[in-house]
Amino acid sequence: MLARNAESLYWIGRYVERADDTARILNVSVHQLLEDASIDPDYASRQLLAVLGIAPGELAELDVWKLTELVAYTKDNASSIVGSITNARENTRGAREVVSTELWECLNATWNAVPERQRYARRAGPHAFLSFVEERAAMFAGLADSTMSRDDGWLFMVLGRSVERADMVVRLLLSRVQDRASSPGWVTVLSSAGAQDTFLRTYRGALDASRVVQFLLRDTLFPRSVFYALRQAESCLDQLDRGSAGQPGRGNEKSEALRLLGRARSELEFLRPSDLLDELPRRLISLQTAIRDVGEAVSVQYFHSSPWVAWRGAEVSL
Repeated sequence: MLARNAESLYWIGRYVERADDTARILNVSVHQLLEDASIDPDYASRQLLAVLGIAPGELAELDVWKLTELVAYTKDNASSIVGSITNARENTRGAREVVSTELWECLNATWNAVPERQRYARRAGPHAFLSFVEERAAMFAGLADSTMSRDDGWLFMVLGRSVERADMVVRLLLSRVQDRASSPGWVTVLSSAGAQDTFLRTYRGALDASRVVQFLLRDTLFPRSVFYALRQAESCLDQLDRGSAGQPGRGNEKSEALRLLGRARSELEFLRPSDLLDELPRRLISLQTAIRDVGEAVSVQYFHSSPWVAWRGAEVSL
Protein backbone atom coordinates (compact mmCIF):
# COMPACT_ATOMS: atom_id res chain seq x y z
CA MET A 1 0.00 0.00 0.00
CA LEU A 2 1.23 3.50 -0.81
CA ALA A 3 2.33 5.47 2.24
CA ARG A 4 -0.01 8.36 1.37
CA ASN A 5 -3.02 6.02 1.26
CA ALA A 6 -2.03 4.37 4.52
CA GLU A 7 -1.68 7.77 6.16
CA SER A 8 -5.04 8.92 4.80
CA LEU A 9 -6.82 5.83 6.14
CA TYR A 10 -5.14 6.20 9.53
CA TRP A 11 -6.30 9.82 9.80
CA ILE A 12 -9.78 9.04 8.51
CA GLY A 13 -10.12 6.67 11.46
CA ARG A 14 -8.79 9.29 13.88
CA TYR A 15 -10.86 12.21 12.59
CA VAL A 16 -14.18 10.33 12.49
CA GLU A 17 -13.57 9.05 16.01
CA ARG A 18 -12.60 12.56 17.14
CA ALA A 19 -15.81 14.04 15.73
CA ASP A 20 -17.89 11.30 17.38
CA ASP A 21 -16.22 11.57 20.79
CA THR A 22 -16.26 15.36 20.77
CA ALA A 23 -19.97 15.38 19.91
CA ARG A 24 -20.70 12.99 22.79
CA ILE A 25 -18.69 15.04 25.27
CA LEU A 26 -20.15 18.36 24.17
CA ASN A 27 -23.72 17.02 24.17
CA VAL A 28 -23.44 15.92 27.81
CA SER A 29 -21.71 19.15 28.85
CA VAL A 30 -24.30 21.39 27.17
CA HIS A 31 -27.18 19.57 28.85
CA GLN A 32 -25.42 19.85 32.19
CA LEU A 33 -24.81 23.60 31.78
CA LEU A 34 -28.39 24.27 30.72
CA GLU A 35 -30.00 22.17 33.46
CA ASP A 36 -27.81 23.00 36.48
CA ALA A 37 -27.80 26.71 37.37
CA SER A 38 -25.21 26.13 40.11
CA ILE A 39 -22.45 25.42 37.56
CA ASP A 40 -20.25 28.32 36.52
CA PRO A 41 -20.49 28.31 32.67
CA ASP A 42 -17.14 30.03 32.16
CA TYR A 43 -15.19 27.66 34.42
CA ALA A 44 -16.91 24.53 33.08
CA SER A 45 -16.39 25.67 29.48
CA ARG A 46 -12.69 26.34 29.98
CA GLN A 47 -12.28 22.98 31.70
CA LEU A 48 -13.85 21.23 28.71
CA LEU A 49 -11.70 23.17 26.23
CA ALA A 50 -8.60 22.11 28.18
CA VAL A 51 -9.71 18.46 27.95
CA LEU A 52 -10.18 18.74 24.18
CA GLY A 53 -6.99 20.72 23.61
CA ILE A 54 -8.80 23.72 22.13
CA ALA A 55 -7.58 27.24 22.94
CA PRO A 56 -10.33 29.65 24.07
CA GLY A 57 -8.63 32.54 22.28
CA GLU A 58 -9.20 36.04 23.61
CA LEU A 59 -12.79 35.49 24.78
CA ALA A 60 -13.23 37.16 28.18
CA GLU A 61 -16.10 34.96 29.32
CA LEU A 62 -17.53 31.76 27.94
CA ASP A 63 -21.09 30.43 27.94
CA VAL A 64 -22.92 27.54 26.31
CA TRP A 65 -23.23 29.25 22.92
CA LYS A 66 -19.62 30.41 22.70
CA LEU A 67 -18.47 26.97 23.84
CA THR A 68 -20.53 25.32 21.11
CA GLU A 69 -19.12 27.66 18.46
CA LEU A 70 -15.55 26.80 19.47
CA VAL A 71 -15.95 23.06 19.92
CA ALA A 72 -18.51 22.27 17.22
CA TYR A 73 -18.45 24.82 14.40
CA THR A 74 -14.91 26.23 14.05
CA LYS A 75 -13.72 25.14 10.60
CA ASP A 76 -10.01 25.91 10.94
CA ASN A 77 -9.50 23.86 14.12
CA ALA A 78 -8.76 20.16 13.56
CA SER A 79 -10.02 19.39 17.08
CA SER A 80 -13.51 20.81 16.45
CA ILE A 81 -16.34 18.66 15.12
CA VAL A 82 -16.67 20.48 11.79
CA GLY A 83 -12.89 20.58 11.42
CA SER A 84 -12.66 16.83 12.04
CA ILE A 85 -15.44 16.05 9.53
CA THR A 86 -13.78 18.29 6.92
CA ASN A 87 -10.38 16.66 7.39
CA ALA A 88 -11.88 13.15 7.31
CA ARG A 89 -13.65 14.01 4.05
CA GLU A 90 -10.51 15.49 2.47
CA ASN A 91 -8.46 12.43 3.41
CA THR A 92 -11.14 10.17 1.95
CA ARG A 93 -11.22 12.18 -1.28
CA GLY A 94 -7.46 11.77 -1.61
CA ALA A 95 -7.64 8.00 -1.07
CA ARG A 96 -10.63 7.12 -3.26
CA GLU A 97 -8.86 4.12 -4.80
CA VAL A 98 -8.66 2.33 -1.41
CA VAL A 99 -11.95 3.49 0.13
CA SER A 100 -15.32 1.96 -0.72
CA THR A 101 -17.87 4.07 -2.58
CA GLU A 102 -20.28 3.75 0.35
CA LEU A 103 -17.74 5.21 2.78
CA TRP A 104 -17.00 8.14 0.48
CA GLU A 105 -20.69 8.87 -0.02
CA CYS A 106 -21.31 8.71 3.74
CA LEU A 107 -18.59 11.25 4.59
CA ASN A 108 -19.32 13.46 1.59
CA ALA A 109 -23.05 13.60 2.39
CA THR A 110 -22.24 14.35 6.03
CA TRP A 111 -19.93 17.20 5.03
CA ASN A 112 -22.49 18.65 2.62
CA ALA A 113 -25.23 18.52 5.28
CA VAL A 114 -23.16 20.31 7.93
CA PRO A 115 -23.96 23.96 6.93
CA GLU A 116 -27.73 23.42 7.02
CA ARG A 117 -27.49 21.49 10.30
CA GLN A 118 -25.39 24.30 11.75
CA ARG A 119 -27.91 26.96 10.82
CA TYR A 120 -30.72 24.97 12.40
CA ALA A 121 -28.66 24.29 15.55
CA ARG A 122 -27.94 27.99 16.03
CA ARG A 123 -31.72 28.60 16.16
CA ALA A 124 -32.97 25.53 18.01
CA GLY A 125 -29.96 24.47 20.09
CA PRO A 126 -26.97 22.19 19.49
CA HIS A 127 -28.51 18.84 20.48
CA ALA A 128 -29.86 18.06 17.01
CA PHE A 129 -26.50 18.81 15.37
CA LEU A 130 -24.53 16.74 17.90
CA SER A 131 -26.95 13.80 17.59
CA PHE A 132 -26.61 14.03 13.80
CA VAL A 133 -22.81 13.73 14.09
CA GLU A 134 -23.07 10.73 16.41
CA GLU A 135 -25.50 9.00 14.03
CA ARG A 136 -23.32 9.65 10.97
CA ALA A 137 -20.21 8.39 12.79
CA ALA A 138 -22.12 5.21 13.69
CA MET A 139 -23.19 4.85 10.04
CA PHE A 140 -19.59 5.31 8.91
CA ALA A 141 -18.41 2.61 11.34
CA GLY A 142 -21.09 0.21 10.11
CA LEU A 143 -20.27 0.84 6.45
CA ALA A 144 -16.55 0.41 7.08
CA ASP A 145 -17.26 -2.86 8.86
CA SER A 146 -19.41 -4.21 6.04
CA THR A 147 -17.73 -2.87 2.89
CA MET A 148 -13.96 -2.97 3.53
CA SER A 149 -11.68 -5.97 3.13
CA ARG A 150 -9.65 -6.85 6.23
CA ASP A 151 -6.43 -5.84 4.52
CA ASP A 152 -3.77 -3.27 5.40
CA GLY A 153 -6.17 -0.40 4.66
CA TRP A 154 -8.65 -1.69 7.21
CA LEU A 155 -5.86 -2.17 9.77
CA PHE A 156 -4.64 1.41 9.37
CA MET A 157 -8.17 2.80 9.76
CA VAL A 158 -8.90 0.75 12.89
CA LEU A 159 -5.46 1.65 14.26
CA GLY A 160 -6.23 5.35 13.92
CA ARG A 161 -9.66 4.96 15.49
CA SER A 162 -8.26 2.99 18.43
CA VAL A 163 -5.43 5.43 19.13
CA GLU A 164 -7.83 8.40 19.06
CA ARG A 165 -10.39 6.64 21.27
CA ALA A 166 -7.81 5.79 23.93
CA ASP A 167 -6.54 9.38 23.92
CA MET A 168 -10.03 10.88 24.31
CA VAL A 169 -10.97 8.63 27.25
CA VAL A 170 -7.72 9.47 29.03
CA ARG A 171 -8.45 13.18 28.49
CA LEU A 172 -11.91 12.70 30.01
CA LEU A 173 -10.51 11.03 33.11
CA LEU A 174 -7.84 13.70 33.49
CA SER A 175 -10.60 16.32 33.69
CA ARG A 176 -12.00 14.67 36.85
CA VAL A 177 -8.96 13.50 38.79
CA GLN A 178 -9.44 16.22 41.42
CA ASP A 179 -13.10 15.34 42.06
CA ARG A 180 -14.29 13.57 45.18
CA ALA A 181 -14.88 9.81 44.92
CA SER A 182 -18.64 10.36 45.21
CA SER A 183 -18.81 13.41 42.93
CA PRO A 184 -21.62 13.45 40.32
CA GLY A 185 -18.94 14.43 37.82
CA TRP A 186 -18.09 10.74 37.41
CA VAL A 187 -21.57 10.16 35.98
CA THR A 188 -20.79 12.88 33.44
CA VAL A 189 -17.60 11.06 32.46
CA LEU A 190 -19.51 7.83 31.88
CA SER A 191 -22.18 9.60 29.81
CA SER A 192 -19.56 11.42 27.74
CA ALA A 193 -17.87 8.11 26.92
CA GLY A 194 -21.17 6.42 26.03
CA ALA A 195 -20.57 4.02 28.91
CA GLN A 196 -23.22 4.77 31.53
CA ASP A 197 -25.69 1.97 30.75
CA THR A 198 -22.99 -0.66 30.29
CA PHE A 199 -21.28 0.45 33.51
CA LEU A 200 -24.52 0.18 35.51
CA ARG A 201 -25.15 -3.32 34.17
CA THR A 202 -21.58 -4.35 34.97
CA TYR A 203 -21.47 -2.97 38.53
CA ARG A 204 -25.17 -3.30 39.40
CA GLY A 205 -25.60 0.42 39.95
CA ALA A 206 -22.74 0.92 42.44
CA LEU A 207 -21.04 4.12 41.34
CA ASP A 208 -17.86 5.67 42.71
CA ALA A 209 -14.58 6.98 41.33
CA SER A 210 -12.68 3.72 41.73
CA ARG A 211 -15.22 1.69 39.76
CA VAL A 212 -15.55 4.33 37.02
CA VAL A 213 -11.77 4.54 36.55
CA GLN A 214 -11.49 0.75 36.64
CA PHE A 215 -14.19 0.39 33.98
CA LEU A 216 -12.97 3.09 31.59
CA LEU A 217 -9.31 2.18 31.90
CA ARG A 218 -9.21 -1.59 32.29
CA ASP A 219 -12.46 -3.25 31.23
CA THR A 220 -11.63 -6.02 28.76
CA LEU A 221 -15.07 -6.22 27.11
CA PHE A 222 -16.23 -2.62 26.68
CA PRO A 223 -14.99 -1.31 23.28
CA ARG A 224 -14.50 2.25 24.52
CA SER A 225 -12.23 1.38 27.43
CA VAL A 226 -8.58 2.38 27.14
CA PHE A 227 -7.37 -1.20 27.57
CA TYR A 228 -9.66 -2.50 24.82
CA ALA A 229 -8.59 0.28 22.44
CA LEU A 230 -4.89 -0.30 23.15
CA ARG A 231 -5.25 -4.04 22.65
CA GLN A 232 -7.05 -3.48 19.35
CA ALA A 233 -4.37 -1.02 18.19
CA GLU A 234 -1.69 -3.49 19.25
CA SER A 235 -3.36 -6.25 17.22
CA CYS A 236 -3.48 -3.99 14.13
CA LEU A 237 0.18 -3.05 14.46
CA ASP A 238 1.20 -6.66 15.03
CA GLN A 239 -0.48 -7.70 11.76
CA LEU A 240 1.05 -4.75 9.90
CA ASP A 241 4.48 -5.59 11.32
CA ARG A 242 4.17 -9.22 10.23
CA GLY A 243 3.30 -8.01 6.75
CA SER A 244 6.46 -5.91 6.58
CA ALA A 245 8.74 -8.47 8.27
CA GLY A 246 10.20 -9.42 4.90
CA GLN A 247 11.55 -5.94 4.25
CA PRO A 248 15.35 -5.59 4.28
CA GLY A 249 16.72 -5.05 7.76
CA ARG A 250 13.46 -5.85 9.53
CA GLY A 251 13.51 -9.59 10.21
CA ASN A 252 11.33 -10.36 13.22
CA GLU A 253 12.15 -7.09 14.95
CA LYS A 254 9.25 -5.42 16.75
CA SER A 255 8.52 -1.85 15.78
CA GLU A 256 8.89 1.05 18.20
CA ALA A 257 5.15 1.76 18.04
CA LEU A 258 4.33 -1.85 18.91
CA ARG A 259 6.76 -1.83 21.84
CA LEU A 260 5.22 1.38 23.19
CA LEU A 261 1.70 0.00 22.85
CA GLY A 262 2.62 -3.30 24.47
CA ARG A 263 4.20 -1.57 27.43
CA ALA A 264 1.24 0.77 27.97
CA ARG A 265 -1.25 -2.10 27.67
CA SER A 266 0.67 -4.41 30.01
CA GLU A 267 1.01 -1.70 32.67
CA LEU A 268 -2.77 -1.39 32.70
CA GLU A 269 -3.40 -5.12 32.53
CA PHE A 270 -1.18 -6.12 35.45
CA LEU A 271 -1.87 -3.17 37.73
CA ARG A 272 -3.54 -4.12 41.02
CA PRO A 273 -7.09 -2.70 41.19
CA SER A 274 -6.36 -1.43 44.70
CA ASP A 275 -3.46 0.64 43.35
CA LEU A 276 -5.41 2.17 40.48
CA LEU A 277 -6.25 5.48 42.18
CA ASP A 278 -2.77 5.89 43.69
CA GLU A 279 -1.05 8.69 41.77
CA LEU A 280 -3.84 8.59 39.19
CA PRO A 281 -2.92 11.95 37.57
CA ARG A 282 0.64 10.75 37.01
CA ARG A 283 -0.57 7.47 35.54
CA LEU A 284 -2.98 9.22 33.17
CA ILE A 285 -0.39 11.77 32.00
CA SER A 286 2.10 8.95 31.43
CA LEU A 287 -0.53 7.04 29.45
CA GLN A 288 -1.39 10.12 27.39
CA THR A 289 2.30 10.65 26.61
CA ALA A 290 2.63 7.00 25.55
CA ILE A 291 -0.36 7.33 23.21
CA ARG A 292 1.13 10.47 21.66
CA ASP A 293 4.47 8.70 21.21
CA VAL A 294 2.71 5.77 19.53
CA GLY A 295 1.16 8.16 17.01
CA GLU A 296 4.55 9.70 16.25
CA ALA A 297 6.21 6.28 15.95
CA VAL A 298 3.51 5.06 13.53
CA SER A 299 3.99 8.20 11.44
CA VAL A 300 7.75 7.75 11.26
CA GLN A 301 7.59 4.03 10.49
CA TYR A 302 4.82 3.93 7.90
CA PHE A 303 4.21 7.42 6.51
CA HIS A 304 7.44 9.42 6.63
CA SER A 305 10.20 6.85 6.86
CA SER A 306 12.34 8.83 4.40
CA PRO A 307 12.96 12.54 4.89
CA TRP A 308 11.78 14.90 2.20
CA VAL A 309 14.57 15.68 -0.26
CA ALA A 310 15.03 19.15 -1.80
CA TRP A 311 17.21 19.19 -4.88
CA ARG A 312 19.88 21.84 -4.81
CA GLY A 313 22.31 23.10 -7.40
CA ALA A 314 20.07 22.12 -10.33
CA GLU A 315 18.74 25.60 -11.09
CA VAL A 316 18.56 26.62 -14.70
CA SER A 317 20.99 29.41 -15.56
CA LEU A 318 19.92 31.83 -18.22
